[in-house]
Amino acid sequence: MRLALVCVGKLKAGPERLLFDRYLKRLKEGARSAGLAGVDVREIGESRARRPDERRAEEGAAILAAAPKGGALVLLDERGAPATSEEWAADIGRARDGSRPVYAVAIGGPDGLDSSLGAAAHRIVSFGAMTWPHQLVRVMAGEQLYRAMTILAGHPYHRR
Repeated sequence: MRLALVCVGKLKAGPERLLFDRYLKRLKEGARSAGLAGVDVREIGESRARRPDERRAEEGAAILAAAPKGGALVLLDERGAPATSEEWAADIGRARDGSRPVYAVAIGGPDGLDSSLGAAAHRIVSFGAMTWPHQLVRVMAGEQLYRAMTILAGHPYHRR
């Protein structure tokens, strides 16, 4: 199974990019030890539609098109259910062990995710009730995916 991070918007140069790249490198280097075939990052351009609901709809369609078919689609949304690192790692492990081809994590644009994505989602996860900037959500997702991979591999990074 592959991990995929599907993001609306581009991560520009800066400290967030450096931190995200650090976790992505670690994740790619350790993926095989957790039984993962690899990691992909797919960036989708932000919609230029005038209205927020139109932007969300266009970006939602682009997320669905970018998320590989037959996989588990996980949406990161402030209205989702909170999950511990261990719970998220276990969910990834179940998808891996269930022969899913991909576990795709989607991060929406500035206007959030289109409600139509909920029907296609395996689950909706929240990093808390607060709204986070896209750049920080991408860093947090990268770190949590890396942490999940280390939990699955029995690596000591996650100490509890």
